[in-house]
Amino acid sequence: MQIPINDIIVRKRIRKHMGDIEALAESLKRYGQISPIVISEKNVLIAGGRRLEAAKYLGWHSISAVISESSGELARLELEIEENMQRRDFNMEEVAEATKKLYRLQNPGFFRRIYDAVIRFFRWLFMIKDA
Repeated sequence: MQIPINDIIVRKRIRKHMGDIEALAESLKRYGQISPIVISEKNVLIAGGRRLEAAKYLGWHSISAVISESSGELARLELEIEENMQRRDFNMEEVAEATKKLYRLQNPGFFRRIYDAVIRFFRWLFMIKDA
């Protein structure tokens, strides 16, 4: 659900340093919000402080959020910690593989470009729309 950003209450948080908000904001701008923030039933932020700050940076008026039914300060703190602890960055091998695959998709070889052109021609010829 979309929640007005001005309605979200941010209390004292574990994370003190937000890191590079501009990079996250650029990601939100380019790809949209992939994961919703988590708030309590009273609109208190539980998880997603960096996403919220990036949305504010972009001037968004609302943000996608899920409401947690976890009751009590302990449960909310556990959720905040869990979300931040269970993330795992790519290792160097995974970054290299992803970069290589991205490069291939962005820069197709000669035969791939010919194949794509033939497919586009036949789709145009038979008026077939992309799925």
